Amino acid sequence: MEFCLNLRKPHALGIVSAVLILGLLSFRVAECQTSSFMKPIKYKALRCRKHSAVLTDFGATGDGKTINTKAFKSAIDHLSQFADDGGAELIVPPGKWLTGSFNLTSHFTLYIDKDAVILGAQDESAYPLIEVLPSYGVGRDGGGRHSSLIFGTNLTDVVITGGNGTLNGQGKYWWDKFRAKKNVLVKDLTILAPIDSPNTDGINPGITGFFCVNFGYIHAKKVRIEDCFIVSGDDCIAVKSGWDQYGYKFGMPTKDLLIRRLTCISPDSATIALGSEMSGGIKNVWAET
Repeated sequence: MEFCLNLRKPHALGIVSAVLILGLLSFRVAECQTSSFMKPIKYKALRCRKHSAVLTDFGATGDGKTINTKAFKSAIDHLSQFADDGGAELIVPPGKWLTGSFNLTSHFTLYIDKDAVILGAQDESAYPLIEVLPSYGVGRDGGGRHSSLIFGTNLTDVVITGGNGTLNGQGKYWWDKFRAKKNVLVKDLTILAPIDSPNTDGINPGITGFFCVNFGYIHAKKVRIEDCFIVSGDDCIAVKSGWDQYGYKFGMPTKDLLIRRLTCISPDSATIALGSEMSGGIKNVWAET
């Protein structure tokens, strides 16, 4: 899969790219040629889809206020019928397209045009609760988890690209929820841990097991990330494959990942992180400038 958001303009510095967590995926890199990396896979082209449609064909309104979740879902549902007939492309034209979570489909390209902005809705109900990943277990996400803005499971041959368009997850709404703590008193306690104990916090006045990265991959295969500009308070790219015994038992590694021409601004974290949460294994990761 190719994520080429190309956020190279100064205004991108204040924008939170959508968190993309696509579980149990098998992607093919999108190019009409063979690659020296991950042979012998042959890759399709970015614009080689036989069928296409524009988001406005399905009633979407790009005013930044109208919710367009139904339009995205209807468009992708319509285009999914062409998966075995040359694939399909959905074009997101210039405008501000507010939406909740929607699922991608196989043999599909999401093309975000120049001056097009996909905005994540700031309403929890727009992100339905889904089952926990079997490689993470109920110990971490016992109450389920919210679907990400752009989601997909068991997909093949998916491309997200465009003409310097933008994905804006509008994450501040969620951050404020996690930071909404007041009138907390911690008093008259003794907290002991050996000084050499690894990653042992005395008190965490926040949420356990929460992470926010620009790109999170879990059990992905044959993935390429190119020409991306990412600003993050955490890792710019985090490669994962499962949590503790759950990931080990599930036994599905993330592998064959190529990262090229990445610009990352992350003051306190990693440009490319392998883990944490990698007990399912990580294989064959290649990064270059």
